[in-house]
Amino acid sequence: METTQKKRTPLQGLRVFRRFMPYFRPYMCVMLLDLFCATLTTVCDLVLPLIVRFITSAVTSDAAALTISVVLRLGAAYLLLRVIDTAAYYYMQSIGHVMGSRIESDLRRDLFSHYQELSNDFYDNTKIGQLMSRITTDLNDITEFAHHMPEELLIVVLKVVVAFVILCGSSVLLTVIIFAVLPLMVYFSNKFAKKMRASFKASRHELGELNSQVEDSLSGIRVVKSFANEELEKEKFAERNGIFLKIKKGMYHNMAGFHSVTRLFDGVMYILVVVLGAVFMIHGRISAPDFVAYLLYVQTLLTSIRRFVEFTEQLQRGMTSFERFDEVMHEAPSIQERPDAIEMASVCGEIEFDDVSFAYESTREQVLTDIRLKVQPGESVALVGPSGSGKTTLCSLIPRFYDVTSGAIRIDGCDVRDFTLKSLRSHIGVVQQDVYMFSGTVLNNIEYGKPGASREEIIRAAKLAGAHEFISELENGYDTYVGEHGLKLSGGQKQRISIARVFLKNPPILILDEATSALDNESERLVQQSLEKLMHGRTTFTIAHRLTTIRSADKILVLTDEGIVEQGSHAELMAREDGVYHRLYQLYTA
Repeated sequence: METTQKKRTPLQGLRVFRRFMPYFRPYMCVMLLDLFCATLTTVCDLVLPLIVRFITSAVTSDAAALTISVVLRLGAAYLLLRVIDTAAYYYMQSIGHVMGSRIESDLRRDLFSHYQELSNDFYDNTKIGQLMSRITTDLNDITEFAHHMPEELLIVVLKVVVAFVILCGSSVLLTVIIFAVLPLMVYFSNKFAKKMRASFKASRHELGELNSQVEDSLSGIRVVKSFANEELEKEKFAERNGIFLKIKKGMYHNMAGFHSVTRLFDGVMYILVVVLGAVFMIHGRISAPDFVAYLLYVQTLLTSIRRFVEFTEQLQRGMTSFERFDEVMHEAPSIQERPDAIEMASVCGEIEFDDVSFAYESTREQVLTDIRLKVQPGESVALVGPSGSGKTTLCSLIPRFYDVTSGAIRIDGCDVRDFTLKSLRSHIGVVQQDVYMFSGTVLNNIEYGKPGASREEIIRAAKLAGAHEFISELENGYDTYVGEHGLKLSGGQKQRISIARVFLKNPPILILDEATSALDNESERLVQQSLEKLMHGRTTFTIAHRLTTIRSADKILVLTDEGIVEQGSHAELMAREDGVYHRLYQLYTA
């Protein structure tokens, strides 16, 4: 995500609100009612000084007019307003917060959906911990931001405008003097607010780095323990934790400066009212009742400003979180469907590489150059060669995990870029060396190959993969929980479940990426038997380091930095005693 932050400039002020507005629209009725309730609570706060002003004015001018009945009616009216205020406040705190949670849920839905759309190269260069931080911690901060931002802005605007009008009625000069302090307060507060926002963003980024560190260490905890490197992991964590602490310290210093400045101006404004108001009253420029009301309104105004200042911290967190959300949402998938992309229907399985070259965009390193290859339907092709020669990359181009830099890959004569991604990939099955097991049961993991498949279909696929027997012996059979990443299963068991998953998918094109290289001899034998069943009648690409497993392939391609340097059957390649394949095979079987 570091590259993302360089590409995009931070959203500012109104731009953030503009980007955020679409998430408010579905809840506009709730929002308008919330703002109406905010107006009611504001009115209640503004009425009390008027009541006090009326009472003190009556006492000083015509005490006889102030009867018990009048006082009781004023008290009853104010209590009624307070009941309305309580109901309005309850709505704001309950339904308003639910609205904020719904907006957060919508943001999280869109972000997760966007994660699913992003291409492999994005995940090649992005830490999962950073993405987890954005979808959890960042979006949590947006709940309060989404709910309180409109109502707090409305409340402070109403109170400032109404207070200004009422205070001008008492003393225009005093009001102008008091309000002249506000721009200074805003100026100095804004300076700290910018620093605070930057530190919030740095804190969020570093929290993602910390999450990545923890995830990396805990995911590899068995490797850590096997090398007795617990202390090394503690040191790495302590270093990252120390960086996070340093950023948090700076963040809190900025927060303290922000709040201290506003507190200072708060005191300055209040003492100005007391001193100047007293002077004005001495000179008869303001009456005692007006002065009392003036003090109450200024107190209300300052309380409102103080509340908004406190909310500003929350506002900065919310805006920072939304910026980070927006950064990811502006990441476009590098693999795009053409506007006129077609659905892939029936597939024979002929695959052609027409002068294909490929280089990773991030490094510009050329991996494949001018690859020309034609594979017939149902043909079994094996790829061998040194590590880094591009075997996995070549196979990854078929389902468009990456796009060719130049040239074209065709299936049954059609460029793979002409098909929709979903239909293309639904006709290709991949069995990898590192099998990923999702959290859940054995049944859930096999069903992943064909969501919604019946139990009978799943069991049939498991039998074809040679997995039914060991699954039946598990504690709960197909309903056995596999543990995180399938920790309760052996490597061979996980591999056969992954093969069952592909059997259930039943694709016409198959890619086997070193599917047996990490297994022991017995597991390899069982998995190889399953793979031979799976390969039957399908166009198959097999990437293998164990050369004995590919002797029966129809065609073997030897891939090096120079491209495909040899191709033919096992017998044909072994007949070339000076060939690369012959040398590799001799080294492997020596």
